[in-house]
Amino acid sequence: DPAAGFYRRGAFPDTETRMRFYKRYAFTLARRALDHLNFAEHKDSITHLILTTCTGFYAPGIDLQVVEHYGLNPSVERTVVGFMGCYAGINALKLARHIVRSEPSSKVAVLNLELCTIHLQETDDLEQVLSFLIFADGCSASLVSKEPVGIELQSFASTILPDSAEQITWHIGGRGFDMVLMGRVPSTICQGLPFFLDRILGGQRPEDIGHWAIHPGGRTILDAVQKGVGLPDDKLRQSRDVLRRFGNMSSATVMFVLKEMLQPGTVAGRGCAMAFGPGLTTESMLFQTAGN
Repeated sequence: DPAAGFYRRGAFPDTETRMRFYKRYAFTLARRALDHLNFAEHKDSITHLILTTCTGFYAPGIDLQVVEHYGLNPSVERTVVGFMGCYAGINALKLARHIVRSEPSSKVAVLNLELCTIHLQETDDLEQVLSFLIFADGCSASLVSKEPVGIELQSFASTILPDSAEQITWHIGGRGFDMVLMGRVPSTICQGLPFFLDRILGGQRPEDIGHWAIHPGGRTILDAVQKGVGLPDDKLRQSRDVLRRFGNMSSATVMFVLKEMLQPGTVAGRGCAMAFGPGLTTESMLFQTAGN
């Protein structure tokens, strides 16, 4: 177990030690996700690489390690989306779509990698302890291109819920990254979503959307979205299952939910993906599944 002894009561590691751990193990996790995607088979056609992460930083970083390890063209365009938190996965897809629409021959690799558990804090604050308990480590890898396979990325919307900036914060401290996830976040989402739903859904009604890929920031977050939008229980089945099996992996999590919508038996239909983070920001995406 690489994490054995990492946390010792009264002597939790400082930020430098946590960043060394990230640097040592992050690329190992990245390779597992990329190999599962059979990334080596696509290496000659990759034109862009987008990496999202908010849990660790070093340079030269994971993006350059991917280029070197898989033998990508050194001219591949690299973008790192850092410190945006749980909604960064949707931001990465948005960037990838912009790239493909402006340069149709592009093939964009998107890597979302987070080691959330290296930022556990020693605290007696119950609200903070409960927020730590839902976080986990994870990585997703995907390809975005003009090829008519998988999920079609159709449109995006970004919304900042008013008077909520202090409810989700993320700062670099001396003993790791200090995250605050206030207990009133779910009620803010539940109360605020109905005012922005028409723009998020592009004028469609919630009942017109067959698939809902909601970032499972926690059970209460999913409950808030379900109530705020007015969704039946079955519409959040995939999101709740990902939370139960994997936890909240920050930017990678919504990608795990979207993957469930690529499984055999999925019916064709419109979908809405949604994730939340500092701001309090809602990033959303409308998509279309082809059916499997």
